[in-house]
Amino acid sequence: MQIPTILMIRPVRFAYNTQTAVNNTFQNDPEFAHHNDDVQIQKQARGEFDGFVEKLRTAGIPVLVVEDSEEPHTPDSIFPNNWITMHSDGTVVLYPMFAENRRLERKDAVIELIQHTFKIRKLVDLTEYEGVSRFLEGTGSFVLDRINNIAYACLSPRTDEGLFRKFCEKLNYKPVVFHAFDSNGAAIYHTNVMMCVADRYAIINLECIPQEEREKVQNELISSGKKIIAITQDQMGRFAGNMLQVFNRQGNSYLVMSSQAFHSLDEWQIKAIEEMDNILHSPLDTIESNGGGSARCMMAEVYLEAR
Repeated sequence: MQIPTILMIRPVRFAYNTQTAVNNTFQNDPEFAHHNDDVQIQKQARGEFDGFVEKLRTAGIPVLVVEDSEEPHTPDSIFPNNWITMHSDGTVVLYPMFAENRRLERKDAVIELIQHTFKIRKLVDLTEYEGVSRFLEGTGSFVLDRINNIAYACLSPRTDEGLFRKFCEKLNYKPVVFHAFDSNGAAIYHTNVMMCVADRYAIINLECIPQEEREKVQNELISSGKKIIAITQDQMGRFAGNMLQVFNRQGNSYLVMSSQAFHSLDEWQIKAIEEMDNILHSPLDTIESNGGGSARCMMAEVYLEAR
């Protein structure tokens, strides 16, 4: 079994991003952000980031940390899983990003470090679609079942159906497309905030999927051997869908989440997860409220072969 390295970008100028706030309802409103000093936000985010990395490394999970650069200013660089994915066949995919300042996250230094550390056999570059305002934001836009080669995507302004199907065709995934809405009726911006697929189970907010599409998604999960652990709209709002199953060097599995997500779970949900996985959680409150993303968004899995 291949144990992926987790790529994480250490923030230098983390801040509330007004360009992403237009369709990320998980970010706190700008008024809240402006009452908080950017320097203070950065300091707190960095502390949360370092604490999170330490917990992962203590558990024996391989983590590659790259320090972000001051310029160009990329307030969301802490979420690398949106602009790059790295696959076990040696393919690297670069994605078209909705926010203009997020496109700057594809920094040469990061790509060069990946090239020096791992073997890249093929590059699939979808970034040209930014020019025609079509977007697909990596494993934010879709959630992969890597064992069964199934990809799940809820459509939104950041997840273009045609591009998603193109990705699936190129990387040999079966596409499962659906819609998902929050309790105010807004399209959920990223699939990875409403569902997480692990080896033997899936955590999913079924409430947010329209009735006529819900069964299709449910049946796909069940027929691929996943036990369903359902979460509510409220729990999703506290990032309980934004989790990732990772493995340590000994092959032990962990479900990684934020402390806010963990504390939103009911006892039965925790018990159901712990029957199959260890739980690892870390406080990420500043990152969540200003960035609108959580633990899963901070981890880009590197399935490439090491040099």
